[in-house]
Amino acid sequence: MIKDNQQYLNKLHVLIDAMVIIASYVFAWWLKFLSGILDHEVGVLSFEFYMKALIVIVPGYVLLYYAFNLYTSKRVQGRRLEFSNIVMANTVGLLLAFAVLFTLQSYNAQFKNFSREMFFYFYAVNIIAEEIVRLLIRRVLRNIRRKGYNLKHILLVGYSRAAEQYIDRIQQNPQWGYNVRGVLDDNIARGTAYKGVKVIGSIGNLNYILPQNSLDEIAITLGLEEYYKLEKIVAECEKSGVHTKFIPDYGNIIPTKPYTEDLLGLPVINIRYVPLTNTFNAFTKRCMDVIGSIVCIIIFSPLMLFSAILVKATSKGPLIFAQERVGLHNKPFHMYKFRTMYVQTEEEEHKGWTKKDDPRVTSVGRFLRKTSLDEFPQLFNVLKGDMSLVGPRPERPQYVEKFREEIPRYMIKHQVRPGMTGWAQVNGYRGDTSIRKRIEHDLYYIENWTLGLDVKILILTVFKGFINKNAY
Repeated sequence: MIKDNQQYLNKLHVLIDAMVIIASYVFAWWLKFLSGILDHEVGVLSFEFYMKALIVIVPGYVLLYYAFNLYTSKRVQGRRLEFSNIVMANTVGLLLAFAVLFTLQSYNAQFKNFSREMFFYFYAVNIIAEEIVRLLIRRVLRNIRRKGYNLKHILLVGYSRAAEQYIDRIQQNPQWGYNVRGVLDDNIARGTAYKGVKVIGSIGNLNYILPQNSLDEIAITLGLEEYYKLEKIVAECEKSGVHTKFIPDYGNIIPTKPYTEDLLGLPVINIRYVPLTNTFNAFTKRCMDVIGSIVCIIIFSPLMLFSAILVKATSKGPLIFAQERVGLHNKPFHMYKFRTMYVQTEEEEHKGWTKKDDPRVTSVGRFLRKTSLDEFPQLFNVLKGDMSLVGPRPERPQYVEKFREEIPRYMIKHQVRPGMTGWAQVNGYRGDTSIRKRIEHDLYYIENWTLGLDVKILILTVFKGFINKNAY
């Protein structure tokens, strides 16, 4: 059996990285001065002079890789995160190299002739080579673990939803190389099993199991009602030297990436992290909304004029339909749309969702809804500040009151401005579709907002959002 020794693997990984760095550097020198592919320049400095720089470059880059967490376990580390860390480490390395060369050229004229262009080649080649090597290492390790080697043996302390969810994920991903030996719990009978993992005793058995030194990790998965035992269990585990982690049984309450604060040494976990509560983020998004809405009003003004003529020419009533919706901080506002229905009484207006082939919708209105042309007046809502280009779609007050009681976390959507389009809409949850799924997508957007995500949603709206089968 292959012993799981992270220090040994890290030393091996450092050695491999050192060879990759040297190979990338030499290849970059060859591209610049010998290949004739990118340049025909003859080097002013000798090959030996360039190679001496590796004495500093190799340990320097290895230290950067440590700083950017490139030697952490690959069991559950995502490939995207690893690649972004490779890019960031190499970018910092490139900038430091240029800074060092700039400083040294004041003391030694030879460094003025040191090719900066070659360093750019090294930068690109090294990123590609490091990513390829890491993908190969990842594949080798996962194949070994699938065969039952290089495993981490884990004991769960506490039977709860968190324990079941943890077992589910481990069994769905054998490449992680985790083996759950069993569960200790004071309230579940010994022998009770979940997907083959059995309760093997009470929590008190820790005193006998830990000294055997046969475990790699202890995962504390206590139920909420048993958290009073947590301090004692942690103390017991830490005395044994076994790596201990805590998997909280409140994953349905807090997000997967909780926002934590240090209050003079007191850890504070915010139940919900909303990036748009940050002043700079909110200002950036608002600037995007103002500029974007003005540009869109100008670009789409012919389409809006065409829609307005169609509405006025085909049915009696006002051109714009202003309906009360609930927006940021639960404040009501009037959302504008081109009128797509026959004029109704207030009672008829509150009838309910618009259904397929709804008789209240005009023939032109059906076309406007299907193509989302009826939504364009909301650009003026965006300009006013009632709405954003991207965000959760706003609902009418009666539905807000209904859903706030029926759907957990529904009201969180009102912590940001409602949008003309959103993450739920580009994923198909529009019109008469699952409100729960819509809220799930809205919460994902709220907790993971970036300017890049807004741009992505706007692009997807062009291809997926304007014409939608659920738009009635």
